[in-house]
Amino acid sequence: MKQKVGQVSPEEKNEILALFERRNGLSELAKIVNNDDVLYEKLVTDMGTTTTKFQNWWDRMAAKYQWKGTENGHWEIDFNTNEIYLIVNS
Repeated sequence: MKQKVGQVSPEEKNEILALFERRNGLSELAKIVNNDDVLYEKLVTDMGTTTTKFQNWWDRMAAKYQWKGTENGHWEIDFNTNEIYLIVNS
């Protein structure tokens, strides 16, 4: 089930979009960096930092806007409309 629970400002959307794109880029890079221990360690550190910032954004926005949530669901953003949806896993 998908239910609209809110919307964020363009600036807030741009913040999470940058983190989303960085996290995806790091995930792709991790697939090809396997023989360089130093680079891999930097990648893991950056991935951890980016993932923390990503989760902190969701926590901050959820507190600010008081979005409805559920234990068996998660929020998603529509980057075209800035709308936030609650996705409930059935």
